[in-house]
Amino acid sequence: MSRFVKYLLIAITCFLGSFQTAMAATPLYGPQLQGFTYPYPLHHYSFTSQGTPLAMGYMDIAPQGGANGKTAVLLHGKNFCAATWEDTIKALTQQGYRVIAPDQIGFCTSSKPDHYQYSFQQLAANTNALLRSLGIAKAMVVGHSTGGMLATRYALMYPAEVQRLVLVNPIGLEDWKALGVPYRTPDQWYERELKTSAAGIRQYELTTYYVGHWKPAYDRWVDMLAGLNQGPGHKLVAWNSALIYDMIFTQPVVYEFKDLQVPTTLIIGTADTTAIGSDIAPASVKAALGHYDRLGKETVKRIPGGELIEFAGLGHAPQMEEPERFNQTLLRVLDR
Repeated sequence: MSRFVKYLLIAITCFLGSFQTAMAATPLYGPQLQGFTYPYPLHHYSFTSQGTPLAMGYMDIAPQGGANGKTAVLLHGKNFCAATWEDTIKALTQQGYRVIAPDQIGFCTSSKPDHYQYSFQQLAANTNALLRSLGIAKAMVVGHSTGGMLATRYALMYPAEVQRLVLVNPIGLEDWKALGVPYRTPDQWYERELKTSAAGIRQYELTTYYVGHWKPAYDRWVDMLAGLNQGPGHKLVAWNSALIYDMIFTQPVVYEFKDLQVPTTLIIGTADTTAIGSDIAPASVKAALGHYDRLGKETVKRIPGGELIEFAGLGHAPQMEEPERFNQTLLRVLDR
């Protein structure tokens, strides 16, 4: 055996050992995130949609101390779950808010149907049905990332039931397909999602969510996503994720901000660069996408009476980057 072959075998053995160690270090969770612990008791709302029995996971957290009579609904993003609102939930409940934090169908602790026509209208209707089942007629709606697209659609559909709308680094502030991002079919998204790994999640979040600054607390959220995507239901998880990406890409809300009828605040981490499909966009197109320092300013002009609050230098998830500062800001907005 030549020296080169020996070195090659040693290198392959080391790589496989490192890969197996990384895999072993990532806990595996069920298709509805079974095995992952939520910060507050988890409930499930059962209903039938599109002919399929479904279960929507959610947390319903009572105010700590004196109640102020208000309810805040927190809508998570694409690579997030209701659990990632943990710090915000604590801050809100301590100030007297009841908090509802659902996992949308296709995400986290909720059902992953074999077939589902995903739309923001459908997810908004599901959320509204959940709130009505809990006796909630009006709420403050806070949406982050993809949850910002959903929160916008919710406010457009149910304006009388939204006391205030808060959008935290929402995606959909630009129409990527109209700007030249190539279309991926659900099958192409599916093949991409099957390759999801803890290392890939961590690297993406480091650069996009946290602007190069990693905290040990973020590891839990990487494990949450990687464990769900690599667990026993990984194919069904990947398929639902693919359908959801198609929804996000093809159903922009950017053209309808002008139609909002509720008090609306944009909270923007200006260093965010999130843009769906930018990884396969031509260089000239990619360079023009995801500039939240500009998008926030442009978007607030379209929102009647809209307000913009910028967190200079923060990334896609300011509620997780600087939770204390974010929560103080959110409370000031909601308490008006």
